[in-house]
Amino acid sequence: MSNSKFSVKYCVLLPIVLIVTILLWALPVSAFGIPELTVVQQRVIALFVFAALMWIFEIIPNWTTSLLVIVISLLTVSNKGIGFFCDPQYGQLVDYKSLMASFADPVVMLFLGGFVLAIMAEKYGLDVTMARALLSLFGTKPRMVLLGFLLVIALFSMFMSNTATAAMMLAFLVPVLGKLPADDKGKIGLALSIPVAANLGGIGTPIGTPPNATAVKFLAEAGYDVTFGQWAIRMIPYVLIMIVIAWFVLQLFYPFKSQEIRLEIPENKRGKDWKTTVVWVTFISTILLWATEQWTGINSNVVALIPLGVLTACGIFTKEDIKEINWTVLWLVAGGFALGTCLQGTGLAKVLIGAIPFNTMSVVLVMIVAGVVCYFLSNFISNSATAALLIPILIVVAEGMSLGDEGTRAMISFIAVCASIAMLFPISTPPNAIASSTGMVETKDMTRVGLIVGLVGFVLGYFWLTAIFPFHAV
Repeated sequence: MSNSKFSVKYCVLLPIVLIVTILLWALPVSAFGIPELTVVQQRVIALFVFAALMWIFEIIPNWTTSLLVIVISLLTVSNKGIGFFCDPQYGQLVDYKSLMASFADPVVMLFLGGFVLAIMAEKYGLDVTMARALLSLFGTKPRMVLLGFLLVIALFSMFMSNTATAAMMLAFLVPVLGKLPADDKGKIGLALSIPVAANLGGIGTPIGTPPNATAVKFLAEAGYDVTFGQWAIRMIPYVLIMIVIAWFVLQLFYPFKSQEIRLEIPENKRGKDWKTTVVWVTFISTILLWATEQWTGINSNVVALIPLGVLTACGIFTKEDIKEINWTVLWLVAGGFALGTCLQGTGLAKVLIGAIPFNTMSVVLVMIVAGVVCYFLSNFISNSATAALLIPILIVVAEGMSLGDEGTRAMISFIAVCASIAMLFPISTPPNAIASSTGMVETKDMTRVGLIVGLVGFVLGYFWLTAIFPFHAV
């Protein structure tokens, strides 16, 4: 971090965040104009604002903010916090166990299982083998190679970290880009296919990206369980439509001059030993169990722990591999869950429902405004942080508007989609940053394609989800 950035963050932004938070914390409860608001609930409001500002400005790493949220919640609004702070006379307190459980929430376990599969796929060459086999189907015509990259990256991003997928595919693509003529605009299109497909692909499954997991978590808490298969069946067609649209957009702006592109993907160097076989069987079995939850009755979160159990018992997933798990993402998600727990546990959710006349608002307007806010924020801060901030609030809004099963699913799923289609700048997502690192993609190219794909994805996402989950839009 440069000295100037350090100075701005810690000498300007941090004091602003602290002043706003302390002000909200210390104001008389009556200042909020909500008759039934308690002191404990006021603290939760201050905590929400603190988390939002810290996530937006990234004064400290986002996952660190999440940990702070959990610690502060435990100390100030839980039933085992600081004695004089946590007196029941100040309002309903949150069970401290429920806050700590955020670290081991079933959805966190779902992500943990996904990370284990991704780490093993990379270690034992499953990713390279599948990429080689799948990309070979698209021949050597540039436009078909581009489509192949979009589809394969999207597929991988449904089950692996989109960052890892983008990095792997870039390694395959760099030699190809180097061989294309300098004036071939198709190079830019190929480089952009990596972030576009990685960002869109994650929408397809609950483990594809943290916003999906956050949506599934809060929908389940509201009484609307969504299985892995149900999410995938509804969202994978949306992803495929968006990939085809992105394919046409990239060809329109960056047409190929070359007549042929040959990919040289190395074969999996690792031999086919028994460990590789176990990883393959475990990988395929886990995905099949996720996809057939409604028939097997085995919850997706439970299934996620199967690879961890099998692969550790066989000595395949070792203590060294544990270090490769992206714990920062898990802790970031946990912080969002803790905020939701505070919102519900202190009774603030019910107070807000009663205080804001949601029933008089237009459902369409609320969805569009919330979607725009989510899209805007996700371009500048982590989409995980954005979803963690907005989804708990919108669950309350959906309840206040009496949207019911279909309306609530539509609204929350739409917000998860809006978080994933934000890809305007190199800072918007890790895959964007990876594409920018090639030196072949200028920010203006990324913004132009990202804006078109984002706008189309926003409109299509709204109509797609309101068609899947039809409800009376007032």
